[in-house]
Amino acid sequence: MTSPSTLNFQHICRHWRKFRKLSQLDLAMAANVSQRHVSWLETGRSHPSREMIGRLSDAMNIPLRERNVLLQAAGYAADYRETQLDAPIMAPVLDALNHILQHHAPLPAFIVDRYWNVKKANRAAELLLNIGGNPQALQETMGTDGVLNLALLTVHPEGFRQYITNWAQILPSIIRRLRSESLASGDRAIQEQFAQYIELAAPEGYSEPDSASLLPVLPLELNINGLELSLFSIIATFGTPQDITTDELRIETFYPTDTKTEQFFRNYNFENSV
Repeated sequence: MTSPSTLNFQHICRHWRKFRKLSQLDLAMAANVSQRHVSWLETGRSHPSREMIGRLSDAMNIPLRERNVLLQAAGYAADYRETQLDAPIMAPVLDALNHILQHHAPLPAFIVDRYWNVKKANRAAELLLNIGGNPQALQETMGTDGVLNLALLTVHPEGFRQYITNWAQILPSIIRRLRSESLASGDRAIQEQFAQYIELAAPEGYSEPDSASLLPVLPLELNINGLELSLFSIIATFGTPQDITTDELRIETFYPTDTKTEQFFRNYNFENSV
């Protein structure tokens, strides 16, 4: 949770423990400390060292942005900076992202931030967006102030949702992913935004269906003005992020589930396209 400055370390630590559904004993074992010490930290009888905050944060899988909140609440300077993707120090990261986008061609790939705002996309991804209409016009319709949000684009009735022929089938997975990422972030702003997306996606009175027999992956079936495509996605993250930006970036790459979709992207003439 991105906490108000009035909350102290013990309040925030206790919140995260309960948020992760851990008992004091669970947290103590995961952080390799005594349960008594966890109790004293949460009641203010003991003050945490910087190293202890790191161990507790690891044990509770707290995102880097929220670790800074925890550190500052305990009176320490923030450990993690948030660097713009185009900053010189981020050059190796940007090179890696560009490499992934380029080498995933001719299939679509997106780089998104924690809100699912698109930061970068390859030409195949831009093609996919443009097939469904003018992305800028869609942004204006959805009221995103020029920000292309992949989640909103998917769930909005006037976005890509109108082309998804198996919407009822994939809806539970979309809602689960939004809820999961919302909870994992612990960020109130993300939780509020994703709650709006879930409300937009789910019909009134929606309840998650019982699990049926599942395919290895759930395809996204599209019919865009007669063009039928079937895709599934893989989401990747950085393995050892030390910056808030890299911690929060997601790489979503799309793959075909049938020959017709694969041939469409592989046969498309990107060289002569605008």
